[in-house]
Amino acid sequence: MGSFDSHLEIASHAGSSEYEADVLVVGGGPAGTWAAVNAAAHGARVILADKGYCGTSGAAAPSGNGVWFIPPEPALREEAMASREQLGGYLADRGWMARVLDQTWSNVHQLDQWGYPFPSDEAGQRRRGSLQGPEYMRLMRKRVKQAGVRILDHSPALELLVDEQGAVAGASGVSRQKNEHWQVRAGAVVIATGGCAFLSRALGCNVLTGDGYLMAAEVGAQLSSMEFSSAYGISPEISSVTKTAFYRYATFLREDGSVIEGASGQHRSPIARTLLSGKVYAILDKADPSLHASLRLAQPNFFLPFDRLGIDPFTQRFPVTLRLEGTVRGTGGLRILDDSCATSVAGLYAAGDAATRELICGGFTGGGSHNAAWAMSSGYWAGAGAADFVRQQGGSLAHRKLRSAGGANLRPVAGGAYVADVRSQVQAVQAEVFPYQYNYFRHADTLTQSLGRLDTLWRQLRDTRAPDALSAIAAREAAAMTATARWMYRSALARTETRGMHKREDFPAIDAGQHHLITTGGLDDIWVTTRPATTPVPSTAGVEVAA
Repeated sequence: MGSFDSHLEIASHAGSSEYEADVLVVGGGPAGTWAAVNAAAHGARVILADKGYCGTSGAAAPSGNGVWFIPPEPALREEAMASREQLGGYLADRGWMARVLDQTWSNVHQLDQWGYPFPSDEAGQRRRGSLQGPEYMRLMRKRVKQAGVRILDHSPALELLVDEQGAVAGASGVSRQKNEHWQVRAGAVVIATGGCAFLSRALGCNVLTGDGYLMAAEVGAQLSSMEFSSAYGISPEISSVTKTAFYRYATFLREDGSVIEGASGQHRSPIARTLLSGKVYAILDKADPSLHASLRLAQPNFFLPFDRLGIDPFTQRFPVTLRLEGTVRGTGGLRILDDSCATSVAGLYAAGDAATRELICGGFTGGGSHNAAWAMSSGYWAGAGAADFVRQQGGSLAHRKLRSAGGANLRPVAGGAYVADVRSQVQAVQAEVFPYQYNYFRHADTLTQSLGRLDTLWRQLRDTRAPDALSAIAAREAAAMTATARWMYRSALARTETRGMHKREDFPAIDAGQHHLITTGGLDDIWVTTRPATTPVPSTAGVEVAA
């Protein structure tokens, strides 16, 4: 597929594997696997590179996932679309919502035909509104392999490759198991790397460090709605499980046993404010005993840590915290320009949490449901879009000269030094995004101060490089998290109001004049612009603020 230059210096002493494909999918969760299967169905030769083991890595694999799965009845669809518009600040797009509902309906039935073990109710009707992550992703890996897709497991991508016109033409990375560098030359690339949870140890999220954002931004891609990135999941202190559905049955308490008024699974602001000065406890005492067995069946991993320690969460209180899930349960990500899930860069497509979910959620989403529907739908469209792009290019792909696009902590601007301590870089980013007083309750003063420190960190890592191939993985994660935090906070400064999950302490009200979407991009110099939202705010409606 043409010549290649600028081989990674860190790989000079390691082996190297080179591959060719029509479509490369980066990421092996729901979005990536749907993209791979559909690209192959459109006649493309496909390679899928997963940071972990495709079928077990990512936020969906270890969890139960509700799905935004609504029968094609006009009244039900209307109710489903209207239900989140107010909470999301009327920033979602009705056309995209309808598309996702249609595609999700089709894809879930496809899963049924492939043999997913949906349970039946007492009347014998299949209950298709949720998916158990282990079974779901096991099936998707099987379908990917049956489609003839080559899977590169434990092979995180480090950077994209581009041709002389700037179109994306593949990617390169490192095989953890082989300790060698890999390159895939491809006609198009689908970024399905998930969002960014900043190594907060939320369940399934430690492979989600914003890698796809960074790689895409390095070739000029835009991001959107990055201010809607302050999602924190309730988690027991003893556990990484941030599934919050069961906290609808919880009473939240201070250490002295007094009840935290207004706190609930959906209203977390009182929890966050209390955590600023003390501990918070929860007890699932509102769950009727008749529900206990069914709750355990629905989310067994929620109860496992309690069982190991001999705690009955229905009768005994336990300490909880809020773990940052960032853009995993936020709505920000790579900007989508058309129905094929194309980004602003030729040959580059985005799906799942790596892409913005503003199109169906506006300024607020959560775990599963809309995100699960978006992952399978956008993955399906991105795979087809990438395959169609390659077919339209015809024979021109065979003669492209490619170059590497990676920079920070990989290929310094001016020589640069080796990364001395990646862990300290990660901790420096976490110190800016974990604290509730910076990220949950935002204010111009704290945002500006954090950005000053993050900009300094970016300049430092922009001119450093990893000493070897395996070290480059963690080094690029640190760079991606730093870049993500800067896009988040620049966008948050630009939205001088409280809307959706974005809360400004200095602007606690909604501003009707800011009924727009925020686009951002850039690396050394981050830019921010606005564009109109497509859904009008009803004249009689207020806009609800996400808790």
